[in-house]
Amino acid sequence: MELVIASSNLHKIREFRAILKATCDLELLSLLDFPSYSPPEETGKTFEENATLKAVHAASYLNHWVIADDSGLVVPALQDAPGVYSARYAGNEATDAENRRKLLHEMRNLKDEERNAYFTCSIALAAPEGLKKVVTVICEGSIVKEERGGHGFGYDPVFIKHDYSKTFAELDEDTKNRISHRRKAIDKLLPFLETIHVLID
Repeated sequence: MELVIASSNLHKIREFRAILKATCDLELLSLLDFPSYSPPEETGKTFEENATLKAVHAASYLNHWVIADDSGLVVPALQDAPGVYSARYAGNEATDAENRRKLLHEMRNLKDEERNAYFTCSIALAAPEGLKKVVTVICEGSIVKEERGGHGFGYDPVFIKHDYSKTFAELDEDTKNRISHRRKAIDKLLPFLETIHVLID
């Protein structure tokens, strides 16, 4: 059966495919397969609200089962910024590099535990008739003082997960996909994905 990843972000689609490749009997599509579709504006105040909004809208419009995620970085010492604005922290059209530069600038005087941060990931599963499940997880770590590594995307070059010595961008793809926030969220959603055929019947 077909399951649509409600994203046109190539990095995110690649990560979803890598994590889900051995899971269930699903043909994974993405919004790249539906070029005429326009996603809704992300108006939610939480990651869970945005993930749900994206999943329900796409599932209804495309008449497919859909998974959608909303994820971002939270720095408690910055009053939980960038939070739901992670992708547009430096402006609506900001690049990943611009967002990282702003974050490092805002944290330039923070030391030790003040540099603690965590990724949050919410993933929603929706059918054409509505929401079926939404899960939320966090991945805790800290922010380094300068970018390191050439892999990953988003804030990966500045984030180190607790108990690791490398940033997400320094880790190989397989390792990152075993420990990331998105992996934790997908693992939490797996029981529902595995029964998707039963839900349809």
